[in-house]
Amino acid sequence: MKTINKALATDIISALFILLFVYTATTKLIEHDNFKVVLAQSPLIGEKANVLSWLLPILELFTAMLLFIPSLRKWGFASALILMLLFTFYITYMILFARNLPCSCGGVVSAMTWPEHLIFNIFFTSIAAIGLGFTLRNKLFIAINRNSRTPV
Repeated sequence: MKTINKALATDIISALFILLFVYTATTKLIEHDNFKVVLAQSPLIGEKANVLSWLLPILELFTAMLLFIPSLRKWGFASALILMLLFTFYITYMILFARNLPCSCGGVVSAMTWPEHLIFNIFFTSIAAIGLGFTLRNKLFIAINRNSRTPV
């Protein structure tokens, strides 16, 4: 893939995550009481629901900010990848081991079934890894060029 295509792909992936994280964080904050109650019903989260009900939307908004600022995008993709991996593992656990599947998602995302949500998360986890890979390769490529002083 050409460098300009990687830059465009990175911008598109960043925009998708910014939309996703701002939307989900805003929904969680607007419907905070409901979000906290549903989290408290989770067998994995339970007692930590109060802290996580605030921490998750704050992390999502912080990640969106990192992705918005081009010089911090590498960290934004790393954060997005970690969040998506955690969400994906959580959903997988819930599908495999939980009898009652409370959904703490808001808005349109809450209309998905748990298997659909898993596919959605796997897709976003994959594009977070791709975005991170693009930002890391671009930085490594530039550093090698500067040190070697050889044109590409």
